[in-house]
Amino acid sequence: MGAMTTAPHLTRQAAGSPRSVALVTLGCARNEVDSEELAGRLAAGGWVLVDDAAQADVAVINTCGFIASAKKDSIDALLEASDLKGRGRTQKVVAVGCLAERYGEQLAAELPEADAVLGFDSYTDMSSQLTSILEGHKPASHVPSDRRRLLPLSPASRQGSAHSVSLPGHGGGVGVATRVLESRVLDSRVLDSRVPESATIEGPAPASGPRVVRARLDDRPWAPLKIASGCDRRCAFCAIPMFRGAFVSRRPTDILAEARWLGEHDVKEILLVSENSTSYGKDLGDLRLLETLLPELAAVQGIERVRVSYLQPAEIRMDLLDVMASTPGVVPYFDISFQHASEPLLRKMRRFGSRQAFLELIEQVRARAPLAGIRSNVIVGFPGETEKDLAELEDFLSAARLDVVGVFGYSDEDGTEAESYDGKLESHVIAARLARFTTLMEELNIQRTDERLGERVEVLVEGIDQDTDELTGRAAHQGPDVDGATILRLLPGVRAPAVGEIIAARVVDTDGIDLIAEPV
Repeated sequence: MGAMTTAPHLTRQAAGSPRSVALVTLGCARNEVDSEELAGRLAAGGWVLVDDAAQADVAVINTCGFIASAKKDSIDALLEASDLKGRGRTQKVVAVGCLAERYGEQLAAELPEADAVLGFDSYTDMSSQLTSILEGHKPASHVPSDRRRLLPLSPASRQGSAHSVSLPGHGGGVGVATRVLESRVLDSRVLDSRVPESATIEGPAPASGPRVVRARLDDRPWAPLKIASGCDRRCAFCAIPMFRGAFVSRRPTDILAEARWLGEHDVKEILLVSENSTSYGKDLGDLRLLETLLPELAAVQGIERVRVSYLQPAEIRMDLLDVMASTPGVVPYFDISFQHASEPLLRKMRRFGSRQAFLELIEQVRARAPLAGIRSNVIVGFPGETEKDLAELEDFLSAARLDVVGVFGYSDEDGTEAESYDGKLESHVIAARLARFTTLMEELNIQRTDERLGERVEVLVEGIDQDTDELTGRAAHQGPDVDGATILRLLPGVRAPAVGEIIAARVVDTDGIDLIAEPV
């Protein structure tokens, strides 16, 4: 979805033909939800969606503002899209997303190649915003602010005010006058002069439930589904709460309506995303609401798998583990944000836990689901980190037998508490620690993958590898994009399953963190 190609010598669309837009998404699965909501709004506004920025009148770049490398990728994507102007159909390039929300005017000043920098508050009216930009008007650039201040401090008071705050990916907001049932991403080579009739159905919200404001931008058999936005935690290294705001849960009726919509659009697996899924429901008066919601989502017609992501270890409840491990259709997959294992350093990070506490939590998970997939992320090089802290982290990772661990080197983030900390480590020291733990985790993750030899796995078929013609997919313990894949080795005479099917297979070999399996 993020790929852009240069296509010179294209003719511009004829006068009176529909406006076209390409959405290029960077960053996490939450951004993917936001892009598909924007796509739904734009389709409802009469825009034709195309999958190639070079073939669109307007390229909208949904940026990531999380860490330095993600910011660079976002700026590179904006510059790449800007290079298309004047060489093909592309006339305007617009920055949205986390980087645009976080830096706003500063980004606009430093990146004049972008024709506009729009914050989250522009999302509900994006169609008219892009129309104005296409007509030559330049809107005022977004002025950043701390979005935590837009809602009451008390979670219980937020739902009453949430309707007045833009919450990307929640599907609501002023200006939604249509129910988007289906939007087609048109091949840029066959663009015609009309908006497809299937794009929108005008009219009021359906009697059976809330509107769904979304358009699929790919044909994958899985899709992310946002259950909440924002975060109330105050991790010293993280800037996300400042630009995503205070924690707000989506109402279960909205989540279920969108899950049904996804099930009607060939989605077999939904990935529940948020900044902190273990907080879901606290602002709705029921902190155990996720436990109630999961069985309902698993029962949605067409949905065969429900996967939960972004669990905070300090907030994980044993009741939640019980439901995740025992509900048919909810995969035993635990995405737990440990970040480190040294108790003193975790306290300095404004987090809770320790090596022993985390190992006990993992033991609780595996007692309920012995073959569960467990993934995490860790940060090395945090200010004041000692060799003793590193030894504690290494001991934890060696004992934990996690399936996948992402290792990040610490970097200062604007406006965070850790930015002001003493004890900063030299960049070469952080780089060395990053290399050391990346190598360690590659070895440990491969060992964990090898432990799965002989296991029976349920594989969601996702596509065909163009290089090898092999079928690829994911087992239940493998999350999308980042947790490796399962390559299916078909035996002679065995029917090749279709994309979207879930088939039983036996692991017969491994390749790094990827599994090689034969259908049973």
